[in-house]
This record gives sequence, structure tokens and C-alpha cells, in this order.
Amino acid sequence: MSAPLVAGLDIGSTNVKVQITDLDGREIVGADRPTPWRVDANGTALEQESLRRTIEEVLHEAAGRLEKQEYAGASVGALAVAGMGESGFVLDDAGAALAPAIAWFDARGAEQLDAFPSTLRAEFAARTGLPLGVQVPVIKLLWLRDNGIQLQGQQWQNVPEYAAAALGGRRALERSLTARLGLIDQDAEGPWADLLAHIGIDASFLPPVVDSATDLGGANADWLPAAFAGARLAVAGHDHLVAATAGGATADGRYYGSFGTAEVLVRVLDTPLSADARARLAEFFINHVPHVEAGRYVLVAGVKTGLIMRRILHLAGITDREARDRLDREVMALPVEGSLPRGAVTVGGARNDDGILALRVAHDGAGPAEVFAAALRHGNDELARLIEAMDRELPPATGSVLAGGWVGMNSVGRARSLVLPDLHLSTRAQDTAYGAALTAARLLTTNSPTPIEGENP
Repeated sequence: MSAPLVAGLDIGSTNVKVQITDLDGREIVGADRPTPWRVDANGTALEQESLRRTIEEVLHEAAGRLEKQEYAGASVGALAVAGMGESGFVLDDAGAALAPAIAWFDARGAEQLDAFPSTLRAEFAARTGLPLGVQVPVIKLLWLRDNGIQLQGQQWQNVPEYAAAALGGRRALERSLTARLGLIDQDAEGPWADLLAHIGIDASFLPPVVDSATDLGGANADWLPAAFAGARLAVAGHDHLVAATAGGATADGRYYGSFGTAEVLVRVLDTPLSADARARLAEFFINHVPHVEAGRYVLVAGVKTGLIMRRILHLAGITDREARDRLDREVMALPVEGSLPRGAVTVGGARNDDGILALRVAHDGAGPAEVFAAALRHGNDELARLIEAMDRELPPATGSVLAGGWVGMNSVGRARSLVLPDLHLSTRAQDTAYGAALTAARLLTTNSPTPIEGENP
């Protein structure tokens, strides 16, 4: 093949995925592996070497599939990485992690949150565009500091940025991911000095911040399959925002919904909202942060519905697609409100400050389908609260697109059509990886951004 291919790598909360496309966006092959979380007495975290090995396995599988098609011998000219926000590594000069990356949904940090200074707490949402809670990496950094990790003199990388560096790219931070740390003053467009001082770090803790699709050098890790060797590297950005761009969600008054472990609604803004509006939205755990598209902003309203639903599946012993599809048919055979009396089954925990499955069964006959239907109703209720809060700051959205792993269940689409306006379901299996591939394609066009100073040759 004369024209190079491009690839998108998505480091997701559930799976690590790669999608290879041509320069026109035609999907060719993909591969995925479960994200290798480690669960211990502290909580859920990601080991540096486990992540690297998983990336290696995914890329080798995709390269092997490529060789079995008419693309045998083709090379990937560029690769961009997207993925979860609010999880990352504290790295030394040699790139070794001083601790595992704590999962964004991990609940540790409650003591540090309680001890957070009142002066910083009062300004936090207006300055950062984020609600203050244990999900924000600032709190995880304080937990690491208080548990013996030396932060000063080290550097931070979010998980997708670390993946790009592990492939051979220059160490950098991407803007949409960095905004989620809680360290950036949005109006000053730089680190919040008083917060850095409270943590005990200075601005050197943050590598250079770059825009999405900035060329970070060539892939040169010795474990790469030949098809990926030399590929130009970039970070596409925060997974939900990359998926929204791939799904065609722009500032046209539509929601883009991404439904994986987290269920997120994205609303794109051409201009930022005021500090007062950011503070009001944060009361509902709604983020106001930079988009992956330069000069634009987004509202990111999230709940942990996917996490709650996954735990219900595990509780019911459902671990494969066939069993999940069977459950879906059983839920679809029920009315949306279930067949039991109102209040017979209640589910809680989807709020972004929670994430702990709370299940109450007050009636006989509550099998897995009734429980799952109750979880869908709980998600609808939480999304309705978020939509109402956003509608107070912006004209109501007129349409919505929903994508992600849960969209393959008919019961999910039926439930969400009750709260999301003019709902359309994405037919693409991997919107984030696909969006990252589209970002990679920009590195090979005349519109490619200039590589940052000091890039790898």
C-alpha cells in the first residue's frame, strides 16, 4: 500500500482499544484487551508495566490482523492516543512511576478532601471549572503525598499521555486532559499557584501543555510491531471529547453521550461561561473545561451509571455478551417502569460523588431484569437533574447522539430516549479510538501542527 495508515489508541476505563483506519477514515482492523486494573486494600489502580504490556499486546494483535488482509506490509504513519482523564502517574526523570495510577472512580482521598483549606475550597470550582471531590486528581495527589510519595521534583502524566511517551513520544500534557487535574486556573490559563503551594509542588510538576494533535515525535519503543515503528505520535485528548468530535457533535445545540464505565453528556461551547456559571454547574458535578478543539469549551456532565450497571451484571453472574444480550431481551419484555409495584426495587450510587452500588429490594420477584431496569431508571433520574442544571445556563439542547459499549443493549436506548432529546444511537463500536485515528490523520496532512521543540527525531 502506498498511502500510510493511521491508528487511534484508546486507554479506556474498561478496555484498551486500537483502531486502524486509512486517511479517509475507513475502518480497517481493531483490537482490544481489558484494562489491567489491580484491586487491593487501598482501592483500584493501574500498574505502569501492566499498562505497557497491555498496549503492546493490543498493537501486536492489530498488526497481526492487518497482515491477514490486503494491507499486509502496510505501515501506520501516525498514531494518536485518547483515554480516560483523572488518572495518571507521578514519574521520575527516568520515566518510572513512583506509584500506580489511581482509578478516577477510586474513592480514596476522603480525609484529604475534608482537610482541604476553606479558602481554596471556596474558589475551586470557579477557577478550575471542576467540582471538588475525591475524583479530582488534586485530592489523589494529596493522598499520595500523605502516604509517603515525594511529589516535588517529579512530573505528572495522565494515562493517555504516558502511553504516548511509552511508545517513544516526548513527555507532554494535552490541554483537555490537563484541565481535569484541578491544578489549572481557567481565567489565568495556567497553574493555580496557591494550590500548587498547598500540595507542595511547583509548576515544574507539569510538563509542557500542548494542544490535541501536536506532533510529539516518532514511535521507537523496541517492543513495537513493525507496522507501527516510526509512526508520528500525538495525544488526541480526553476520551469523551474525542468521541464527541468523531460523532459529529459540535456547537450546534446537541448533546453527545458517551456511555461506558462513566455515562457522560458533552455540550460543546463556542465561548466559555463565566466563573459564576462554572461555580453553579459544579454544584451538580458538571465540568466546564477546554475542548480538544482549540478555542472551544465543553460542559461535561457525568454519572457513574455504567459502573453501577456493570456491578449489577457481576452480581447476577453475567460476564459474557451472550448472557448480557439475554438479559437485555428480558428487560425489553418488561415495561420501562418494571412489572413490580413502584418502589419494589430501587438502585442508587450513580451520582459522580458516589459510585457505590446501593440496591434495595422490597418485594418478591425481583430478578436480574427488574434490578437492571431499576438501574436504567436511576440513570434517567440522574441525567434529568444534570440536564435541568445545564438548561439554566444555556438554551436547551435540541438533539443528542449516544455512543459507547452499553448502546448495544436495546433497553439502554429505550430508557435514554425518555430523557435525551431527539436521540440517535451511534452504530460505531469504538467512537473514541476512531476519533483518535482521525486525530492521527491530521499529523499526515498539510494542516499538521508543528512538532514541539525538542521532539524525538
